[in-house]
Amino acid sequence: MNLAVPPALIDWQPRTRLIFGPGVVTRAGALAAELGFYDVLLVCDEGIVRAGYADTVQKLLEQEALCVTRFSAFSENPDGDQVAAAADVVRNCCIKGIVALGGGSSLDCAKGANFLQADGGQISDFRGYGRVRGTMLPMIGIPTTAGTGSDAQSYAVLSDARTHVKMACGDPGAAFRIALLDPVLTCSQPVMVTATSGYDALSHAVEAFVTTARTPLSQTFAREAFRLVRGQLAHVLREPDHLEARGAMLLGSHLAGLAIEHSMLGAAHACANPLTAEYDVTHGVAVSLMLPHVVRWNAESVNALYADLLDGPGTPDPQGGDRLAHELEQVAAACGFPRCLADAGVEQDGLPALAEAAAAQWTGGFNPRPVTRESALALYQAAWRC
Repeated sequence: MNLAVPPALIDWQPRTRLIFGPGVVTRAGALAAELGFYDVLLVCDEGIVRAGYADTVQKLLEQEALCVTRFSAFSENPDGDQVAAAADVVRNCCIKGIVALGGGSSLDCAKGANFLQADGGQISDFRGYGRVRGTMLPMIGIPTTAGTGSDAQSYAVLSDARTHVKMACGDPGAAFRIALLDPVLTCSQPVMVTATSGYDALSHAVEAFVTTARTPLSQTFAREAFRLVRGQLAHVLREPDHLEARGAMLLGSHLAGLAIEHSMLGAAHACANPLTAEYDVTHGVAVSLMLPHVVRWNAESVNALYADLLDGPGTPDPQGGDRLAHELEQVAAACGFPRCLADAGVEQDGLPALAEAAAAQWTGGFNPRPVTRESALALYQAAWRC
């Protein structure tokens, strides 16, 4: 018997319990107690504190007789010094579990602190995957933005405090034991946060669908994430309080995170990270400036996959890549993003240095076409002109 077997290896066991729905945040205290947290570090950014969500979750934890310590001293792109400070709090307060509340910065900061409390050292010691030797603490992730998908991943993206270069640090123990996805928490996002995080989630689905590490499973996650985010991003920008649309975005972001966990990302993120490090371009905006150009460039190799993502399997279209790139440009315009790198304040004579940095990015190694200094420079040049 000749059985058709997908060529890619799949070896997957879910590490994160997903709880999704309006109001599920009210279960945070009971779930933390169930995991035996007792002394809890609540990692939450200042915006979440101002919105009142940190107080809400702290009360839920304290209702279960848990002792709560907060940590909020980190930036939008958490760096090694900031996560080291969080790790010090973990040690000094004898923390037994971590609750991360907020956007990707909160979730990644919590993971970084967990790496350092387990083994000490510097965050750069954990660059790559599976470098933790000590015991990591159990964590609960409560995302308040629909974007990074960190709630679904065993990776954290953290910055070097001196160079601002982003590093991917991963370990099985960095996966959240529980991800609480409550769309109500995302309704208070500022419009620009909704736009930048939403575009980031869309880009995750697009890139993960075509990487060299893709599998039928990762493509299943990416396809559904693309469907959900593509259909609802414009909706939540028009109607910020529409709970069903918010829920679709949040679930889509999580599924895109699962796709990344299995198949990584590509050239758009390799080119976006240096823009954030060198010119402080917000990550979602940086991705939006590069992704359409990357899609057109990649179409030489994976045009059929782009057509598949747009229209479903079995619908070949020689213009699939162009159509997808055009749609991504329209989404960026609807979000109010700059049209080109020049509009974002990027200097033309800085493009070669950006290309050098992009070629060294880890995500470029999974792109369907090789990301070299030369190819990255060509992408930046295309994106620089309006």
